[in-house]
Amino acid sequence: MSKFDEIINQDKPVLIDFFAEWCGPCKMMSPILKDLKDSLGDAVSIIKIDVDKNQALASKYQVRGVPTLMVFKNGKQLWRQSGVIQKNELMTLVQKFSY
Repeated sequence: MSKFDEIINQDKPVLIDFFAEWCGPCKMMSPILKDLKDSLGDAVSIIKIDVDKNQALASKYQVRGVPTLMVFKNGKQLWRQSGVIQKNELMTLVQKFSY
């Protein structure tokens, strides 16, 4: 089992941020994700994955644009969206998948 599979197999929501260093909107997501983590603490795991350094993983999940955010729980992908997403929307999503 890969490290990624271990990460997404938690029984709490795992928010994955597929990003790239050169991507402007990705840079906008960083403070939003930090805020989200500060608000939710251990209720969520937030993992950032650089698509340039992890091309096989990006390809497996068909990430065509960055940022692409996904929520996994117990190894299942529950949600996915590309682009910048505001903290309130992410918070509602993560809380919805927490139960």
